[in-house]
Order: sequence, then structure tokens, then C-alpha cells
Amino acid sequence: MSNLLVTNTDFQKVKNATAHKTQDYDTNEMVLRRGQPVTMAFTFNRQLTSRDELKIIVETGPSPSTQTNTKAEMLVSSSSSGTSWSAVRGSISNTVMNITINIPVNAVIGRYKMSLQTTSGGRPNVSRVGNMIVLFNPWATNDEVYMSNEAEKTEYVLNEIGLYWFGNATSYGSRRWDYAQFERDILNITLAMLDKSLDYRRNPATDVSRRNDPIYVGRVLSAMVNSNDDNGIMVGNWSGSYTGGVSPTTWNGSAGILRQWMQKGPVKFGQCWVYAGVLCTVLRCLGIPARVIINFQSAHDTDGNLFVDEVYDENGVKDEYESQDSVWNFHAWNEAYFARKDLGPEFGGWQVVDATPQETSQGIYRLGPTSVYAVKNGDVDKAYDTPFVFAEVNADTVTWVKSRDGTKRKVYTDTAGVGRLTSTKAVGLFERKDVTNDYKHPEGSAKERESFEKARNIIEPPRLLSRMSMRESAFAANAADDSAPVKPLFTGSFKKAPETQVGEDLTVTLMLKNTVTDPQKIQIKMTATSVIYNSKPVKDFLTESHSVSLGPNEEKPLEMKLPYVAYRDAITADNMIQVVAVCTDEKGGNLLAQTVTTLKNPELLIRPIDDVKFDETARVDCIFTNPIKEDVPDSILIVEGSGLLRDRVFINVPSLKPDQRVTIQFEMTPHREGDRSLLADFSSKKFPNVKGFKSVQVASSCKAIPAGGNTK
Repeated sequence: MSNLLVTNTDFQKVKNATAHKTQDYDTNEMVLRRGQPVTMAFTFNRQLTSRDELKIIVETGPSPSTQTNTKAEMLVSSSSSGTSWSAVRGSISNTVMNITINIPVNAVIGRYKMSLQTTSGGRPNVSRVGNMIVLFNPWATNDEVYMSNEAEKTEYVLNEIGLYWFGNATSYGSRRWDYAQFERDILNITLAMLDKSLDYRRNPATDVSRRNDPIYVGRVLSAMVNSNDDNGIMVGNWSGSYTGGVSPTTWNGSAGILRQWMQKGPVKFGQCWVYAGVLCTVLRCLGIPARVIINFQSAHDTDGNLFVDEVYDENGVKDEYESQDSVWNFHAWNEAYFARKDLGPEFGGWQVVDATPQETSQGIYRLGPTSVYAVKNGDVDKAYDTPFVFAEVNADTVTWVKSRDGTKRKVYTDTAGVGRLTSTKAVGLFERKDVTNDYKHPEGSAKERESFEKARNIIEPPRLLSRMSMRESAFAANAADDSAPVKPLFTGSFKKAPETQVGEDLTVTLMLKNTVTDPQKIQIKMTATSVIYNSKPVKDFLTESHSVSLGPNEEKPLEMKLPYVAYRDAITADNMIQVVAVCTDEKGGNLLAQTVTTLKNPELLIRPIDDVKFDETARVDCIFTNPIKEDVPDSILIVEGSGLLRDRVFINVPSLKPDQRVTIQFEMTPHREGDRSLLADFSSKKFPNVKGFKSVQVASSCKAIPAGGNTK
């Protein structure tokens, strides 16, 4: 009898992809989730006999072995193992046999080579039958990434369009982000990220063997999304000048960034929400539930003492050298969902992972995974990077005013200003969900202060012994005696500025109130500065001094007018203007008040002209009107959308006259049905990164189906 040979393998891709919820991946490879079976049909050169032995071999990584869980050899038998790789003989029809492979729930994720060994009369023959890609499985109850809620799995694994917020705690807006985790090439690029990591380069076999652990994978990816240590995805830039790349606000989605990195190396430039969008893409792509978090008034505590020191001069200009700590107007990071077998069951669930290169973790720019539960309860001794995340949401801020002679006076300590309106996209809705209470107990409550003191007590001994920096020592030496600071006899705070569009004049109002029955005179120095969203000043463009007389218990407004011509050449793509007022009464009482206003961009409208149907070309209009009394030259429109466009569309726009309206038309041919989003960016020197989006319902195609055939 002739040797038994396999002549064909039917991966039954459509059926298996549907069962594994991987049908949306735009790839010809079979994509599966661990912890559930997959059935394939093998065709042989002859009928099988009882003497024929079959063995399935799967292997991943450069040095596969059974000891490292990167190789499995499975005799095809009549029963399966629910906990390890196994292969079960199914129905046989003539020369075709169905074989069901059980993928264990702890399998290493990644691309596997699959072979079939046939043995007839003691003569083995091994045939390579193809590849399969194995992912984490939030639908498998014993997988560490398991989620019980079906709507949450749909949102945090399968949804391709996200929502993030920008601005500050008193004035914020939202934008959409295209994660595109199922689009062409994205899965391959995500796997390539793992293979280009420092961990893989140092020890490939060990790295691959650890890819069954979402803790490890999350940590590797948070390092790879920034370029600082490993030639990873994106170069960060917080200077306000983006020569040699594009402004971070240009980006609307992850696909263009990931493809550009794969072709040319690190992409210029990114900031926190871009890092968060890309990291969310690759986490979801591998099957780890993930979401983007926005934290307003987010602290960056460089010295790890849970206090943020900010120093201003007497004019209200921030001293950048003294102020190594900072409070960002907002910061974006990710949460990934999985168990923490290293910490215990109570620390599982949502974990912070952050690719923004703020501080190093074990010598590499990355952060997490940090248990959100540990942050809320002050358990800052739990791995990884918990003190930094705790400070982001719950540090105390200390404001100082520095005199000309170099001495500093502590103006006030704010225990409640950091970590406000912590937000994420609501499940199934384009709405904001507040998750502040996931990170800390309510401000002003006893439990919040208990958690803060618990965290301080954990980190204080090592800090006192070894971490008190020269900068902290200088603070202590140069600070004026603040044991009995002069209490101001007045209050002052800025009113929320009216909504103002770029191109319009801005007015900010400081409300001053005398708190005593004696009249007094207040000296005020006000400085307007263009800032980046992380509070980094770019340019001081207007300074004013005022003297205000207040009668007994009198309240009086003080307006500062900021005309467009004053801020036009100073403002960055963030559209943020900060005004700081340093106020002093006649008895030496000091008060510092500040406000940040985010100016609105003009509107960008998106309007499909034709009915939008699968695999049929439809025309779309984008409409923009120049609202200022100046020409707007050299504009570009960039459009993208998962399932609607295979690649980003770039369109150059001619110079626009004042008040001119322009309609820019392009075509799209949707390649997937259902709810989709078009995202557009209109950029010019006058209006960097005007955003527009449009929800689009892609209907089934009306094209005729050929007799005896199918459409795609």
C-alpha cells in the first residue's frame, strides 16, 4: 500500500472565523482565539486504514519547543484534552477527514506553523499544511482576559471607532479615533512589533514563550508604541514646532501610523492621545480588551513624592527650571482588562498601560500594567509603576511665587485639583463615561485622604533615605518661611471664558472680592501665554499690570482683552491660551489665579452625496468656510475610515479668500457593511487640524449575483 500523503487542507476559514469572532480581520490567514476548538478538513491521496497514524504539529517562534509551550505534537485520536493541545478525529468521507484541534486557553499568542505527519507502516512523512494566528480570547472563561459582559466585549475588542476628549476640565471637546484593528496589514504589523521589541532582540525564545501572558504582552507593547528605546512606532514632540514631521493633532487614526512605521521606521510626531490610540489598536488586535482614558488636570510627578510643585515669578510667568513637576490640562492613557495572577484576584480587571514616554520603568520608557484597584486604595507598592499613576490622579499641588531675590513663597496647597473628569467612551454610545471614582475615592472624603496618606507612608522611607534630589534640597533652602504665610484679604478667580473661535478676540475676566470691611488696593500682574495641552508654555504674548481699588466687601471684575492679532502668531495646534494673574494686597498677602481657554476651530462638514453600499463607489463632499478676514493658503484635507477607505485620502486645497466656502469631493468604495465612521482633518497654517466626522451606514450591495457564483 502506498504511503499516506495529505494532498489538500481546507481550513474552513469562514466557519472558523465566525465561531472565533475573527471574521473582520482583512487577511487570508486563519485567525483564531485560544481556549476554543477549530475544525479543518484534510484530503489524502488514498483512503485511511487502521494502521495509518496522524500527528498534528504546531510551532511558533524561532526556537520552538514543548518545554517552552511554543511547540505541540498531537496524535490524532478519538478524545481531546480541554487543558492542552489535542487533535480529535472527526467524520471521514472517502479520502477526506475532519480533524478538530483544541487550542489551550494558556497558549502562546502569535503565528504558528502547522504540519501534518503521516505514518504508514513505520514510514513517517511530514507535510507543511499552512499557518494560523492565535489570539487572546475574552470569550473563554478561563482566559486571563475573559470578560463576562457581552456588550463590553463588543466595545472593547470588536469596536473600531473610539472617542477621546481634549481641552481642560472647564472647557473640553471630543474627537473620534479610528483604531482600524481589523484593517489590511494591521495584524501583521502588530505581530512585527512584538518581534522588534528589546525583549525579543535580547532573547527571542524566552520572549516568545512569555507571550501567553497579557501582563507581559501589555508591557512589551507599551514600550514599542514609543520610539525612545527600541525604534518603536512614534516619536514624541511637545515643543510646539513640528518641522520634519506632522503635528500630532493631524492624526485621526492608527492605520496610517502603523503602516508608515512598518515601511519607514519611527513616525513623527505623536503626543499622548496618539500613543493611546495606537496602543488601543494593537491591544484589541491581539484580543486584549482595551480602552482609552482621558484624565483632566493630570499630574506628572517627576520625583515620586506625590506632590507637584509649580513655581511662578511675580508676573505670573512659570519658571520652567524650578517647575520640573507639572499638571497637564489632560493626559491620555489606556486601560487593558485582564487578571493579575502576580498580585491576587482583587487587583485584576482594568490595568493602566501607557506608551507616552514620560518616565522610565525598569530603565525603559513604558508604564504598567498598573492595577486601577491598587491606585484607588493607595497600594503603591504593587507592580508596576503604581506611584506614578496614583500621582496622576491624586497628587497634591503646591504653588509657589518666586521673588526677584530668588526666595519662594508657598501660595497654597490644593488637595483636590488633580485628577478631574477622568473619562472614557461609553459602551455602545459616542458619549462620555466618567470613571473618576474608579481611580480614587471622592475628593474631600475621609477615604480619599486615607488612601493618600497610605501611599505617602509607603513611599516616604526610601525617598527620605535616598531619593531627596538636589532640586528638593534647593526648594527647602530657598523657600521663605511659610510657617505663617500672610493670608490675602481678598479672593480672586477667573470666570469661565465665553466660547470663542480661532480668529475671534478673546476676553478673560478675573473676579476680585474684598473679604474685609476696610477698603484696600490690589496690585495685579497678568500674563497671557500660548501653551501646549501638557501646560508647557510656548510663547508669552501679552502682559498687563493693574491696580484695583476695592471697597468694603466689594466684588469687582477685571477684564483682559486678547485680540486675534495678539495671539495669532503665538497659538499652537492645541488652541490653548493660559492667563495667570499674580495678585498682592497692601499687607503682602499673595494670591495666584490662572485659567486655560481652548479656542474652537471652525466647522468641517462631511456629506455623502450617493447612497453608501458595500463594494460600490460613492461620492462624498467635505465643506469648509474660511471665517477670518485673511487668506488661508496651502491647506490639505486628509480623510480615512475603517471599512470605507483602504488607505488615507490626501487632497490639496487651493488658497481660500476671506469668507470663502469650498467644497472638496472625493470617492470611496466601502469594503465592509454596517455602521462606519468617516474622519477628516483639514489643515493649514491659519487653522491647523480642523476636524470633522460623519457616521455612515453601509448597506448591502445591489449588484447582481452571477448564476452559480457569489460576490466577494
